[in-house]
Amino acid sequence: MLLAGTTAYSQTKDGQQGYSFNRETGLVRTETGQMQCPEFARLLREDRSRAGGNTNSYEFMPIHDTPAPKGFKPFYVSHYGRHGSRSNWGANNYKRLADTLQRAKDVGLLTASGDSLLNEVLQVYALHDGMDGRLTPRGCYEHKMLARRLYNRYPKVFKQKGYEVRARSSTVQRCIVSMTAFTNELTAIDPKMNITWDTGERFMGYISNGSSDKAWKRVRHLVDSVKSTYLPDSSYVMHLLFTDSTAARRFVPDIEKFQHDIYLAGVVADTFELENSPLRFLPFDALYKWFDADNLILFLANCNFQELVEERMKSTEPLVNDMVTKADEVIAGKNVAADLRFGHDYPLEALVTYLGFEGIGDRLTLDEARSKWFGAWMIPFAGNMGMVFYRNKDGKVLVKFLLNEQETLLRGLQSVEGPYYDWETVKANLKGYLR
Repeated sequence: MLLAGTTAYSQTKDGQQGYSFNRETGLVRTETGQMQCPEFARLLREDRSRAGGNTNSYEFMPIHDTPAPKGFKPFYVSHYGRHGSRSNWGANNYKRLADTLQRAKDVGLLTASGDSLLNEVLQVYALHDGMDGRLTPRGCYEHKMLARRLYNRYPKVFKQKGYEVRARSSTVQRCIVSMTAFTNELTAIDPKMNITWDTGERFMGYISNGSSDKAWKRVRHLVDSVKSTYLPDSSYVMHLLFTDSTAARRFVPDIEKFQHDIYLAGVVADTFELENSPLRFLPFDALYKWFDADNLILFLANCNFQELVEERMKSTEPLVNDMVTKADEVIAGKNVAADLRFGHDYPLEALVTYLGFEGIGDRLTLDEARSKWFGAWMIPFAGNMGMVFYRNKDGKVLVKFLLNEQETLLRGLQSVEGPYYDWETVKANLKGYLR
């Protein structure tokens, strides 16, 4: 997993091949004038579906567990999971793109590539089926896999006799279905598991919080200022998709919007498990432009951006308080093996930022975020965080933190050993975004 501070810039030197490297921001100015992070560019070339950031389907990585300090055994898991892969809010965009390509095809202006793009966009449009934000079969699969991996990782936690597993969800359908997929997999493993489910407006105050309208307005303004610096080559797409790019301009009056529509259709192709993605028809500079903008929106609005973090963290305190209160109830003797929460990306981002997770929760400027914060791995579909609690015979409690199943350290806080922290120390230093 990419963490803040990871660099792969040693092979890029000032002035070589028309590139200039800004050592302060970690960005490279390309021959077309764009500012790109070399490591992010590598990751996108490796898999273009990552360009959507929070529309990237979950990538299951190998799991490693550092041995707990001697005498400590896991006894409780506190979990927050984002819903799985879903359709996007894009039916009008897909239709506009398909209509444009179809009109060009009707007069014989589409190349073979243009015809392939048309067919793929029609597939996306059909699979969207007029339902914004609907969980896809892949989204169900992601949560089934996450449940099985969690159980196999901590079987003794879930096997505690007479213990309850509490599952709570946002009232939004994709979250409820995600919860259902996750808990069904647990009961498939152990039919005797005692699971209780609930959803309702009472839970929305802590499980589905977001930024203020004022903050979003500021974020949009900042991101627009970044987007305005990008001038990707528009001729590439026109020559690739149309037999006569000049004649095709009557169907494509706004090339930037046309390319953005291709991007929007492409970033959800993986969600629908399509073999090919429309993203391959975009020049890399255009792909990177939209990736950079969406990536920044995620960080600036919900994470440790210096200008807005104080306001954003206030709204996530109810979720932090819920996790702390329920953990203390279990530590005090309540027979609960796990608390499972199913919600959304923005609350998850704010939660792990509040707690001070390294990488995703680091305090960054706008320019620093452009080279250190990679949303596709930080906050993908089915993104998740976990607190795993350990106890020894003397009753001392340690906690380990997980982000997308990976052990994670807390910024500025000393652990007892490896990724294991004293629970009382953590509670006394909850506001990790300030550290």
